Amino acid sequence: MSISDRALIALMKRYFTAKAELAGLKEQLEAARHAAGEAIGLFYDPRSNAEHAGDLERSHRLKAEMVALMQRAEAWWRAGSADDQRDKSEVETELEPEQWHQFEKRADAFFGG
Repeated sequence: MSISDRALIALMKRYFTAKAELAGLKEQLEAARHAAGEAIGLFYDPRSNAEHAGDLERSHRLKAEMVALMQRAEAWWRAGSADDQRDKSEVETELEPEQWHQFEKRADAFFGG
């Protein structure tokens, strides 16, 4: 495994960590909104909801971080895609279809696909 592959894995781990944190935060905020009986627009405006402003701002930062992380992953993929296309014929002749299937299953399990 190359250094860039390890960097991508670390990047994707951070992405999924942020995604899980955001999901938990959204759940907490939505429970608080229901408990308060407030409208969505009013509750989710940090200027009018000082009690939850920190959590609302944190959710916006997490969303922005996830977008940035995914853009970095896409850039990594684009950079490697030319190399992949060049090497594709060599790899496909080396791996049997069942080996590809096993690789795809492991990748899906690792990246949550």
